[in-house]
Amino acid sequence: MPAASPGFAHNPRLWFLALHPGTPMTERALVWFKRDLRTHDHAPLAAASACQQALGLFVVEPEWLDSPEFDAQHLAFAMACLHPLRRDLAAIGLPLQLRVGPVTAVLGQLHAAYPFTHLFSHEETGPGWSYARDLAVADWCRACGVVWTEWPQNGVVRRLKSRDGWALRWQQRMDAAPPAVPTALRGAAVDLTDWPTLQELAAAASRPQPPSRPLPAAGEAAAAVDLNSFLQRRGHSYRRDLSSPLTAAQGCSRLSAHLAFGTLSMRQVHQATEQRIARLQAAASPAERSFAYHLRGFSGRLRWHCHFMQKLEDEPTIEHRNFARTADGLREADFNPEHFEAWCQGRTGYPMVDACMRSLNATGWLNFRMRAMLVSFAAYHLWLHWRQPGLHLARQFLDFEPGIHWSQMQMQSGTTGINTLRMYSPAKQAAEHDPQGAFVRLWVPEFGTAEYPQPIVDEKLALAAAKARLYGLRKTAAANDEAEGIQHQHGSRKSGLPQPNNGSRRVKPRAEPVPSPQLDLFDG
Repeated sequence: MPAASPGFAHNPRLWFLALHPGTPMTERALVWFKRDLRTHDHAPLAAASACQQALGLFVVEPEWLDSPEFDAQHLAFAMACLHPLRRDLAAIGLPLQLRVGPVTAVLGQLHAAYPFTHLFSHEETGPGWSYARDLAVADWCRACGVVWTEWPQNGVVRRLKSRDGWALRWQQRMDAAPPAVPTALRGAAVDLTDWPTLQELAAAASRPQPPSRPLPAAGEAAAAVDLNSFLQRRGHSYRRDLSSPLTAAQGCSRLSAHLAFGTLSMRQVHQATEQRIARLQAAASPAERSFAYHLRGFSGRLRWHCHFMQKLEDEPTIEHRNFARTADGLREADFNPEHFEAWCQGRTGYPMVDACMRSLNATGWLNFRMRAMLVSFAAYHLWLHWRQPGLHLARQFLDFEPGIHWSQMQMQSGTTGINTLRMYSPAKQAAEHDPQGAFVRLWVPEFGTAEYPQPIVDEKLALAAAKARLYGLRKTAAANDEAEGIQHQHGSRKSGLPQPNNGSRRVKPRAEPVPSPQLDLFDG
């Protein structure tokens, strides 16, 4: 699929007609909603207005329900987004189908009743199962004579040949005018099946599901409320608030789940933030200028969201294997299941680590600095390979975003070959970000009693062993040669990016500039 030219980037209908010259208005479109559950800034939806008939579709896929990253909260949040989307689409004339099953089977069933000629969707950077699904859909479309058109919905560039110029392309996409919401689509006259209930959908999963967590407000309207409250009020001291789990819950944007499920686009966040900053900077009030300073810190981190997703797009295998192949075998044989289970349950004997894990397990959210500490503790103190801890965290994070998640798991575990090693001290993090112990007392009420376990490892000895092995590896010629190739393929080319000040114990940095550990759109 060719990339959109600047002239058509903001008008999917014109782009569609340019790509398919002579397309008659009698063409029938199927708009496939995936992780883009909104009506605004939605190129496939806008393109459907060029067709005489259109139908919307969301598929609950068995491959998703059975994937090791899936949790019941993900399905519950998706359904909570779909119900208002169904209403909003009906208001502009587009019926929305909800089906359960493999996508190609669902497409075949729909095509028999509604012989659509075009399939419209956004590109997706997801786990391996979604990539295999897309290959199967492409084969199905070719076999059935259906034209499948995909549009990018963020800064990730498909089939990218070089990272040179990537930041400029990101900026151009984010600054482009979004497509308008169609006002009157010509909905297909098809029989709409009754939507299954959440309980019926959950029963379709082969794995037993844990109890549901309380969910934040879902849907496009809720996303707009959260964005507005952050830009108008909550973000006034963002740079100070985002580090502590006590203040980050309100001071962070809390937009990450909305971005992960697509009830808000990255372009909407970028443009709304820049507009708010411009208004604040034009004001004479010191308080308003201070607000602009804090929002500029937030704006400067938005690019990192897509930067990390681009890594998975360019090298899909990083969800399973190390970026740096010289790190293969570093931890795998030493995996300790008892240590892993204690870490998952928040029973390590390190109160800040345990409080963060218990909070995350209960709520589905944690601010980034504390996420990074959890991964650092698993990787260095417990010497656990990142894959199993990564799967546990993926199930806990409501805002699980595969590209960011697996890139960050490896970055915080020291297996990228190009990033600074961050070895967080739980005691130091507690002293700096929970000095009165309020967060620990909330989530670890038995701390200080006989019920609380002793530390499962000695921090000094564990970190000394981790440093010896990692320093030794990074000094080898093979590791340094490999780092050059990794940097060439995945490293940022943008100068002047925010540098870390995270209170971690740091070793000699590698080639890639290190993004701020408070990357807000990883933690919301």
